[in-house]
Amino acid sequence: MTLPAQKAARAEAQRLLAHLCAQGAEEVEAAILQPAEELLDLYGEDIRARAYVTQDPARGEMMLRPDFTVPVVRMHMEAGLDPARYAYAGEVFRRQEGADPSRPSEYLQVGFELFGGRDPAEADAEVFAALSSALPDLHLRAAMGDIGLLLAAVDGLSTTPGRKAQLRRHVWRPKRFRALLDRYAGLTALPEGRAALLARADPFADAGPEIGLRSRAEIEARLSLLRGEAAAPPLPAEEVALIGHLLSLAAPVPEALETLGKLGQDAPGLGPAIYRLERRVEALERRGVAVGEVGFEGSFGRTTLEYYDGFVFGLFAAARPDLPPVATGGRYDALTRVLGRGRVVPAVGGVIRPELVLRLREGAR
Repeated sequence: MTLPAQKAARAEAQRLLAHLCAQGAEEVEAAILQPAEELLDLYGEDIRARAYVTQDPARGEMMLRPDFTVPVVRMHMEAGLDPARYAYAGEVFRRQEGADPSRPSEYLQVGFELFGGRDPAEADAEVFAALSSALPDLHLRAAMGDIGLLLAAVDGLSTTPGRKAQLRRHVWRPKRFRALLDRYAGLTALPEGRAALLARADPFADAGPEIGLRSRAEIEARLSLLRGEAAAPPLPAEEVALIGHLLSLAAPVPEALETLGKLGQDAPGLGPAIYRLERRVEALERRGVAVGEVGFEGSFGRTTLEYYDGFVFGLFAAARPDLPPVATGGRYDALTRVLGRGRVVPAVGGVIRPELVLRLREGAR
């Protein structure tokens, strides 16, 4: 990026930051170097593989921040102040594969995070409206989803707790999730090597010396769990079909709500998640969002950050499908439980990329 382009991007970042602060947010900062061990587990496989990690003689393994959310959550949970709104602007760093110039390894991020509040639906709508109202001249396409619907469907499956835990763990890895679902439904067999291992009366026979970090007792417990899961009855076809319907759902929000209502008649476990979605849509409408123009996608957010566990959204340049989303965000209540050592605070946030805003404005001239 040229020096004039850098200056323009920083000026746009400051404009966006001022807009978010005008929504009642307090400006905060986060150190560029963050402790790596905890963050690598929290961010998920996508960023874990793309993080810049270095060794500090005094502090151990450190990481260039890949985004602001986790550092801001930690700061908030340590302060213990609710409710709170924060805004920030600065560089984030993600290692990219290949030489695609549209995916820089360092770029600006401006964000808004909302903690606490008595009504999660209103908080979701507030964050969405705060980011979208900062970009009225770009006429962006809005899309949203809800990871909570898929998690509710998994929790309602007629199967073992172990199988449910595995599916929940891989919700953000679509190929792995689909492979597990097909296996548990009896549509595919266990991998040949695992099937042979589980069939052995004594898996440790002729296994050689015991090395590694896991004890023999831990390995035996894991094998026992795998045997139990392999022996469990197949998932009912109607439950597998329900998850398929959720994942393939793609329609304007009003139509999606109608479809979800029909699905919920045969799957009562979806009821609370559908109700939360309905209340969120009502809150968006009260803020002037034309929800009929917002697309709902059942798989939205499954290939982004793994700490999102509810509402997810993105704002896209419809005329530039080659570009990443201009803004993204979502709800991450479970993340506060991890960083709050068991204390949970409702939390939702989102970010905007100033460089993309400028590229779109220049292209419109």
